[in-house]
Amino acid sequence: MFNEAMGILGRKQQEGQIESFDVVLLEPNGELDGYITVKGSAEQISSLREDPEFQRNTVDATLSVNGIRHIEGYTNEGVAAQMAMYQEAISKVPQRA
Repeated sequence: MFNEAMGILGRKQQEGQIESFDVVLLEPNGELDGYITVKGSAEQISSLREDPEFQRNTVDATLSVNGIRHIEGYTNEGVAAQMAMYQEAISKVPQRA
């Protein structure tokens, strides 16, 4: 399934449907063996998640990979927007002296 995922993501990158992807393999730690970071716009990531080939690969992978999950995150200017929301939320919480 890993090689199939690499093929899917490689094709998506070549076709301009995602910006890029990185594979990270971690040292033994008892929790997470590794992950794949897929980079792209919100629209590109949404389209990837809705792609039937990507969905089938994910379903197939769940049969042999424990705890597989897709988690969206933020980088670059996306971090600033998320931090602004966090700061706004903090301002609503009563502060103790």
